[in-house]
Amino acid sequence: MSAVIFAGPSLPPSARPTIAGLEWRPPLCRGDLYLAALQRPRLIGVVDGYFETMPTVWHKEILWALAHGIHVYGAASIGALRASELADFGMTGIGFVYRQFRSGGLTDDDEVAVLHGPAEVDYVTVSEAMVNVRSTVDCALQSGIVGPKVAAILLSTAKSVFYKDRTYELILERSAERGLASKELERFADWLPRGKIDQKRLDAEEMVGAIARHMKTDAPPFEASFEFAHTFAWEEARQTIEQSTRP
Repeated sequence: MSAVIFAGPSLPPSARPTIAGLEWRPPLCRGDLYLAALQRPRLIGVVDGYFETMPTVWHKEILWALAHGIHVYGAASIGALRASELADFGMTGIGFVYRQFRSGGLTDDDEVAVLHGPAEVDYVTVSEAMVNVRSTVDCALQSGIVGPKVAAILLSTAKSVFYKDRTYELILERSAERGLASKELERFADWLPRGKIDQKRLDAEEMVGAIARHMKTDAPPFEASFEFAHTFAWEEARQTIEQSTRP
């Protein structure tokens, strides 16, 4: 194993390439990245992780991996968020979503959050990520399917919907309640099946490509420009994580 990627709904098993030396793991929660780093892969990629139902991946465990020479990539979802926050420490961000968070164009976690099923059903999503809605509406605007006013209402309506409930069906329904003409909404709805964009999937695929290319090189281990602080809180947390994995 020379690389590990944590992924779920953004890049489900049915959409993943088989790459020699790359191990796929499910969406990560707190401690998972640290445990993966203990195995000393050359690279770790972060796409999906848990926000609410389980503790979220720590910044500290990513910094620990970097400090131990492991290149860490992030894209699409929690990976893009963490990469935007840790870019100055050397975490490599990939894709449109990462660039939006890094520039400050996006700031909210709910931009990438979705409600999804378990691995047994291919992490099927039952809600739509806001970043996907943004890319889709922008494409519709650029294609002349909707005008600027309609696009703005669609986006503000989508943003007002709780992430677990955010679907195109509900966005259209609530946009109609806000006064958008049925003709404009029908044109957008008719275009959606062929035009909607899964930005998270595109970014995840871009990251996998970058990692695959990196794996083919003899690039040296990551060299951290910072000194990792072994705080009491970190040591206590690390020991707790390791003990939880023992039989």
